[in-house]
Amino acid sequence: MEEFSILIGGQAGDGIKQAGNAIARVFNRLGYWIFVYEDYPSLIRGGHNFAMVRASSERIASHRDGIDALVALNQEAVDRHSWRLGEDSVVIFDSDTAKAEGLGIPMSGIVKRRGLPAILRNAIALGALAAVLGIGLDVVEDAIRAAVDKRVEENLEAAREGYGIANGSPWAAEGRRVERVPGGPRPLLTGNEALALGLARGGMKIYAAYPMTPTSALLHYIAAHEDELGAIAIHPESEIAVIGIAQGAAYAGIRSAVGTSGGGFSLMVEHISLAGQAEIPTVIVLGQRLDPATGAPTYTKQGNLFFAMFAGHGEFPRAVLAPGDANEAFHLAAEAMNLAWRFQIPVIILSDKHLSESTFSFHFDISRAATEPPKLWDGAGEYRRYAQTEDGISPLAFPGGGAVVKANSYEHDEFGITTEDADLIAKAQDKRLRKAKALEEYVNGKEMVSVEGDPEGKIALLFWGSTKGAAAEVAERIGARAIQPLCLMPLPKRELEERLEGAERVVGIEGNSRGQFCGWLRCHGIQVDGVVLKYDGRPFAADELEERVRRSLR
Repeated sequence: MEEFSILIGGQAGDGIKQAGNAIARVFNRLGYWIFVYEDYPSLIRGGHNFAMVRASSERIASHRDGIDALVALNQEAVDRHSWRLGEDSVVIFDSDTAKAEGLGIPMSGIVKRRGLPAILRNAIALGALAAVLGIGLDVVEDAIRAAVDKRVEENLEAAREGYGIANGSPWAAEGRRVERVPGGPRPLLTGNEALALGLARGGMKIYAAYPMTPTSALLHYIAAHEDELGAIAIHPESEIAVIGIAQGAAYAGIRSAVGTSGGGFSLMVEHISLAGQAEIPTVIVLGQRLDPATGAPTYTKQGNLFFAMFAGHGEFPRAVLAPGDANEAFHLAAEAMNLAWRFQIPVIILSDKHLSESTFSFHFDISRAATEPPKLWDGAGEYRRYAQTEDGISPLAFPGGGAVVKANSYEHDEFGITTEDADLIAKAQDKRLRKAKALEEYVNGKEMVSVEGDPEGKIALLFWGSTKGAAAEVAERIGARAIQPLCLMPLPKRELEERLEGAERVVGIEGNSRGQFCGWLRCHGIQVDGVVLKYDGRPFAADELEERVRRSLR
């Protein structure tokens, strides 16, 4: 496998995200698979920001701690990341602001001489990086035109100057050369962008959200592409208003979804219970971040699994889905819309900062996701909103369609009339239990467990969500099977047990401190022999995880 890892670092305001995007586009144009991990504090200016771009001739979905090139726009980037460098790694730095062993270019002086804003230092750095790696200037120029929407010509001139300086240096003759590889370029999508496309593919017409990292970009993306997506974005005054709007739309027959993080989800909990009682299709994207409380809002964690599973008072069915990369985000977002409307339940999509804001090469077969129609009333007789059925799913009708449609948060009879009658209460509870059973059977009848690596390997790595990229790569390297349930509630137990059959040792991998999913598995009689946990706000790097897994197997 031919691959390169580049880290560009500076402070907020230096355009690190844009620079990482441009580097990714350069490698994408050369046919490489791409993964970009971004790290930044909750600051508008200052603090340390960096982006890690990994490009590989084979499919990847994770970063590695080791890097081939460090692009440093200040001294802090050099000091923080020198430990990642190998013997053949190169450092490209702004010699006006930093000192290091490597290729120093007076980037600050160049932009000052040209009368350009300091942010254009990253264009100089991009040009220099391309020269050192033997990448043609034409590829860089194409990437800049695609990544930059302001001062395009000035960015191009800055990149050309950086390229010229580096091309005449000894560092450009060190034998580093990035060759084109078969395939590509492929679409580059963040997890949030893939979620937006999947929700739209599943029929979403309204997206309501109050901005909250890491799902803020999901709102921004939908708002910027309403016409293409066929949906409108709504930003109301609070998270309670958000979910109320979505449920009101669903009552009227309009597919809707909401997005939030842990704090906003807390405010939505009463409405989740309302969805269970009134049987309102409700889709929630829950983007996890480091918590409790505000925690560290721009960092990642898988700490809300139990919260998603059990939020809401009372007993009622729900589904919790957990994509691991952009392709699964697209597929499961469409699946969430269909599940919510098929079973008339709340469905929660568990994302996190790492999945939501990382960039992936997208290669999904779009025909696998489509809008599926719900069970609709046939118009015969008097409409009963909560009609008792064998599977607990009542036919839907909407206001204006010739039926009186009730939505009741109080316990009710088949017509939706409030009741406190003991027999009717028990029948309504039994109806929801039948629906829960039908949901469980449906999930167990679909492919809801992903397997990579060696499917017959004696070691099984068991994980969920955004740990997929690193865990699947480790499984390939050590000859293990990588097993990932896509639906966490209800658990696809039959398929999971089939995938685990013959494994002599099962290692759970999670981004939280208590091994929440491993605990959920034990509730279903599935034992895990050991766990590898991380909960410092940073995701697993593939090389870091490999070392920790090997250590756990000794």
